[in-house]
Amino acid sequence: MAETKAPDASRRSERSRRAIYDAALALVGEVGYARTTIEGIAARAGVGKQTIYRWWPSKAAVLLEAFLDLGEQAAQGESEIPDTGDLEADLKLVLRATVDELNSPRHEAPTRALTAEGIVDPELGARFVEKLLEPQLQLYVRRLRAAQEAGHVRAGIDLRTALELFTGPLTHRWLLRTLPLTHDYADKIVEYALYGLAPSAE
Repeated sequence: MAETKAPDASRRSERSRRAIYDAALALVGEVGYARTTIEGIAARAGVGKQTIYRWWPSKAAVLLEAFLDLGEQAAQGESEIPDTGDLEADLKLVLRATVDELNSPRHEAPTRALTAEGIVDPELGARFVEKLLEPQLQLYVRRLRAAQEAGHVRAGIDLRTALELFTGPLTHRWLLRTLPLTHDYADKIVEYALYGLAPSAE
């Protein structure tokens, strides 16, 4: 008589968790954060809403974890900013990739939702910064430190402040939707931050 194997609960849970991630990201993109509900996520994922409440306290927590998972998948094999020895080219490359990500429908809606929700929910905001934002900013710190050690960046510069010259304008334009977010704009940010606004000495 063949032996019957018991169902693997961990694999079933992982499938459910993955379905919930996909459902949360899809719904926020389709109907917006305000109209996304735990019930809607559960129905889309094919699970009971109590399954979601067992793992997360709110839809914001679901979305944050789903977005973190999405970021981890995208970052596989790309854990650092390239260091080719050409700081300008390396920064332009990473800022162009950031433009593409911020303009991507799959990323834009959840990023905006989490950014807005983090303002009114300090705990969520702190987790968003700790888990997602700060690790990305530290990539800039490490690349700028390498450039500093190579003599391409002035000694004594506060690198944590310096990186905001690159990331701050990009985020500002994206949040306010003042003008299109383009590769050309990303390139100009790098050039202005690296070389300043003063006339050339030549």
